[in-house]
Amino acid sequence: MAIHATAIIAEGAVVPKSCDIGPYCTVGEKVRLGERCRLVSHVVLEGDTRMGDDNVVFPFTTIGMVPQDLKFTGESTRVEIGDRNTIRENCTIHKGTPQGGGVTRIGNDNLLMAY
Repeated sequence: MAIHATAIIAEGAVVPKSCDIGPYCTVGEKVRLGERCRLVSHVVLEGDTRMGDDNVVFPFTTIGMVPQDLKFTGESTRVEIGDRNTIRENCTIHKGTPQGGGVTRIGNDNLLMAY
């Protein structure tokens, strides 16, 4: 697999050689990808985000940004995504909130449809 020349992978990010990172993707320093993940293009992964094996993320998806909750004040929270998920265009998956347990968790074998 490959990392496109326009992708930005932060120092500290864990991206196995089996992953395919497409054009204009950004992967933040606390992101950990599993084996054989594919970011098609224009994907943003930020924060403490852990993704299992064999996930496919389509364009204009954002994962791991701060929650859309006005009570959030920068607490340490995260996103955990299992294996073999397909996350289609324009999905947003935000970090958890302390009031909700601190974790946004997605299991295995899911299809998250566009928007």
